[in-house]
Amino acid sequence: MSLALTIVLFVIGLLLIIKGGDWFVDAASWMAEASGMPKFLIGATIVSVATTLPEIIVSSMAAAEGSTDIAIGNAIGSVTANIGLIMAISLLFLPAVIQRKQFAFKGTLMVGSCVLLWALCLDGQLTIAESFLVLALFAAYIVENVHTAKLESRNAGEEREAVDKSGKALRKNIGLFALGAVCLVAGSRLLVDNGTELARLLGVSERIIAVTMVAIGTSLPELVTAITAIVKKQTSMSVGNILGANIIDVTVILPICAFIGGKLTIAAESLQQTLYLDMPVCVIETALAVVPTLIFKKFQKWQGALMLCVYIAYLILTVRA
Repeated sequence: MSLALTIVLFVIGLLLIIKGGDWFVDAASWMAEASGMPKFLIGATIVSVATTLPEIIVSSMAAAEGSTDIAIGNAIGSVTANIGLIMAISLLFLPAVIQRKQFAFKGTLMVGSCVLLWALCLDGQLTIAESFLVLALFAAYIVENVHTAKLESRNAGEEREAVDKSGKALRKNIGLFALGAVCLVAGSRLLVDNGTELARLLGVSERIIAVTMVAIGTSLPELVTAITAIVKKQTSMSVGNILGANIIDVTVILPICAFIGGKLTIAAESLQQTLYLDMPVCVIETALAVVPTLIFKKFQKWQGALMLCVYIAYLILTVRA
């Protein structure tokens, strides 16, 4: 297959994932509202998990096909890109004030999850038992998210908007749900297959393609959210979305990949780079986003600049590795 065709198919895969994810989330949210599920529960569970489906499906499919470099690189690379690129850009344009009580738990959980995952993978693999330990952090995130959202909805006196439950709306959303799911699966297949082929044609490792092109590509929904938040001067919305996405990426994706294969083993040829470059930089970026914010009680522009500089340096080191 030619390089040009491989790139075109890779991009088509990205577009299918992004659009399919939008349709899937919208349809799932409608179904939840139409069933009478409280809004706080929809936002805290369905939407927060569904928005990370591109990363989950891409890594799961890659793991099933034996492309562990893409599975791991996408999961870790997406977190690093979310912080070092997307959140950094948001903070450069519009620093945000935080509610420390809400941020402290999620921020600490995000950093702790990254550190735990790195520590568990130092022997070159993630076992089933270790995966359950990581998933426990995901369960803690969901419980806290639901509790916080429930309290907020009570304090605000939640009012339900009228939901169109007509047969036409039902058919439309079932169609969007199915179409979104098909696009996610088909797009993921194109992304994994052509990402692997792209690495071969360019003479680089699958890991490099995964932590750069695949990771940034599957993070595009968060980038769109960030840009929208900047335009509306609501940077805290972007930050909240990124925190949630990162926690789910770290605590869900690699455990699922481990379940698929019985355990997740880091490829020998990329072991050093994964353990001593990708994961440490992921921890550094999350720490830069969280620790100064807890100290100063707000995000600052210098944080964004530093996070972006670290990310650019990481990309340079990755390409040269």
